Amino acid sequence: MFKREFCTTREAAEVLGVSLRTAQLWVDSGILQAWKTEGGHRRINVDSVEKLMRTGSSAQSGNVSGTKAGVPVDLTRLKILVVEDDNTLIKLYRTYIGSWNLPLQISTALNGYEALILIGREQPDLMIADLSMPGMDGFQMIRTLAGSSFREGMEIVVVTGMEDETIAAQGGLPENIKILHKPIPFVELRTMVEAMMADRAALVQG
Repeated sequence: MFKREFCTTREAAEVLGVSLRTAQLWVDSGILQAWKTEGGHRRINVDSVEKLMRTGSSAQSGNVSGTKAGVPVDLTRLKILVVEDDNTLIKLYRTYIGSWNLPLQISTALNGYEALILIGREQPDLMIADLSMPGMDGFQMIRTLAGSSFREGMEIVVVTGMEDETIAAQGGLPENIKILHKPIPFVELRTMVEAMMADRAALVQG
């Protein structure tokens, strides 16, 4: 791939098959290891690019069509990303959401690291995230997104077993993020999804 130890952000984006903006998100979140030259240019460690190529496929997603800002998109489908480290709950999400018979694309990630990979590649419309996860937890993931343009146009809902006091003690979350508590409130989630789809339909119809 590369015959040198470091590459530019643009070169990394081309090798990974993503937009420059996505590569920059991954640098900012630490997924791609980089340093800056005296002139302020990023240089990315090639080993981290190769690692991302190996691990990126572990996040699960469906297929979409069309493009938006260089990212595949289908305006007739709502893209949902579920970030949850419990495989049993992931299966539960897929079962319940699949039973709604709505035009949805469901992707899943086991932690914040995998989620940021998928967010960069697919730009989901809605992210449903747990907070307590190994590796990069929900707090770190959401705070990374808060300072990124990838947050624009994506609704974030936290579904957690933590009490509000515990969340506040860990620094809290941005005010515009809805917090729901486990057991997973599927009725409330469906209402939210249907409202988003109604807005999407109005947009498509112009």
